Amino acid sequence: MKKTITKIDAIQKLEVKIRVAAYTRVSSGKDSMLHSLAQQVNYYKHLIQSNDAWTFAGVYADEAYTGTKDTRHEFQALLKDAKAGKIDMILTKSISRFARNTVTLLETVRALKAINVDVFFEEQNIHTLSSEGEMILTLLASFAQEESRSVSENMKWRIKKDFEQGIIWGGNSCLGYKLINKQLHKIDEEAKTVQMIYELYLDGYSDNEICSLLNDKGIKPYKSKAWHRTSVMKILTNYNYTGDLLLQKTYRDNHLNKIQKINDGVLNQYVVSDNHEPIVSKEIFNKAQTIRQSKTENHQFSNKKEHDFKGMIKCGLCHKAYTVKHSKYDPVWMCSTFRTKGKTVCPSKQVPTKKIIEGFNHIFNLESFDERLFRSKIKQIKVMPNNELIFHMFDGKETSYTWQTSRRDAWTDEMREKARTKALSRYQGGIQHD
Repeated sequence: MKKTITKIDAIQKLEVKIRVAAYTRVSSGKDSMLHSLAQQVNYYKHLIQSNDAWTFAGVYADEAYTGTKDTRHEFQALLKDAKAGKIDMILTKSISRFARNTVTLLETVRALKAINVDVFFEEQNIHTLSSEGEMILTLLASFAQEESRSVSENMKWRIKKDFEQGIIWGGNSCLGYKLINKQLHKIDEEAKTVQMIYELYLDGYSDNEICSLLNDKGIKPYKSKAWHRTSVMKILTNYNYTGDLLLQKTYRDNHLNKIQKINDGVLNQYVVSDNHEPIVSKEIFNKAQTIRQSKTENHQFSNKKEHDFKGMIKCGLCHKAYTVKHSKYDPVWMCSTFRTKGKTVCPSKQVPTKKIIEGFNHIFNLESFDERLFRSKIKQIKVMPNNELIFHMFDGKETSYTWQTSRRDAWTDEMREKARTKALSRYQGGIQHD
């Protein structure tokens, strides 16, 4: 039989373009730096899109972050997309833009190399997938790291000298003051709010009550939309409101991770007297600190044998967890929303620990509380309006208990203290009269 040969034309393979992304970063949030960042983004867009062999895979740009990998959100997104197979090559200006220390650089480059993703450093003209790439990178990254350390030490020395002369470094504007050319200038309208907060606190209002009052009046905090406990406490503990300036309250851990820490005596601090116009007197500020310290001690005061229902009590209105509030009197459980945002957001009621125990004992007909039995039976307790507690059991059953409120149960710590003071005054007055 005669053979028949049929020719099959080869299929022309389509040219596969390289998916190229770029990474850029500036380490300051100043307008000039952000303008530079925008220019770098435009540069890389044009560079990638003008190369016919490349496909644009995006520009990842971080602003106002250090060279620490974990704090750069766009950098993390770049690595995630690379691992997802969306990128073949990454362009970046230099080693220092990509990472500030040798370990981070090599770890990242090796991880990308393992998935065949190339990184090209323009200034050093290095491709990481090249045979000599890692050796050169190790040497250059070491130099970059040492340069970073040297710059950091020089900056610390300069900041220290400025602190000794009372010059602000790294300060920020705050409610009541605007920082202009490293000098705090008083804002009269905002200063009135600061003074109001101190007056209320000295009059016996709690930080949460102050939050509720300010929010109800429509007074806005410095940056957030609503007042919270932390924002009030920052004002009540800000020594700068006295007109004096406390410098070096925080410091950077080291030149690599640049983690900011509270200076609790590690470095010298500097007080600049009469640096700017005060908003509150030193006497008022010190009184506020005394009250704050007293409340902290009262909060820490607790019976170590008291029953802990943490994570078991939920609000029936906003469904948030209840947390305990310790005092010299009976510990009570309060909705976390009520504690932080006030009754206008969640009008839930506080529940004394003894009422939870009372309800459990009533349901199981017990004369004394058995915590082991409680843990084995109760899955969750939901606090409803009108003093109703709904006990959810592990077996799926639900039982309701309504507890009675005495006048004493409704008293706050402040009310008890005022009543005690009034009674003592009446008693002392009676003795003087006799």
